[in-house]
Amino acid sequence: MHATATTSSASGESATTKPKRNFRWRVVDIVVASVIGVASGVIFWAWGLAWSPLSGLLAFTPGLEGLLAGGWLFAGVLGGLVVRKPGAALYTEVVAAVVSMLVGTQWGFSTLIWGVVEGLGAEIVLALFLYANWRLGVALLAGAGAGVAVGLLDTTFTSYAALELGYKVVYFVSAVVSGVVVAGLLSWLAVRGLARTGALSRFASGREASRPDARSSVTT
Repeated sequence: MHATATTSSASGESATTKPKRNFRWRVVDIVVASVIGVASGVIFWAWGLAWSPLSGLLAFTPGLEGLLAGGWLFAGVLGGLVVRKPGAALYTEVVAAVVSMLVGTQWGFSTLIWGVVEGLGAEIVLALFLYANWRLGVALLAGAGAGVAVGLLDTTFTSYAALELGYKVVYFVSAVVSGVVVAGLLSWLAVRGLARTGALSRFASGREASRPDARSSVTT
């Protein structure tokens, strides 16, 4: 029989019992999530200006405009990966949507509605993993969740809803792919890059990604 390295305390609990995770938001969490949201909102606004000419370039295959959706989805995933607290993905996506709306966007108040639903798409995925798994696969799924949200919205409550089924299917799939790549993959890479600069040293995401052995967490 192998000897164990754990010892029992007077209360009968193992000395190696993992401490409970603290999901309470700190001031730094609010500040950083807000900064991410505001910066993302400006990008959302700029992306809205670029949407018309870019979508024209994709018109050779009806529905491929969905590939541009990721430009409005990354805020929630990025905020969730950095802050790692319940509600972070929803909060940052909504802040970004509000900023974009206030700066001035062609979609007006509907931008806020889209932001709420897109944020929930990412938030639900992170919640399904109990806010405990932050590996690449989960980031990609969170991006996909946001892509599903915008795909459903755009093909149900906009002018795209009146178009034929084939168009909507292509658009929906394209939006999910964009969510996976732009919101999921690029956000995950951005967190790792920021962590290595020390900018996220007050967050678990920064300390974890900056460890020498962090590369092994990509696949394990």
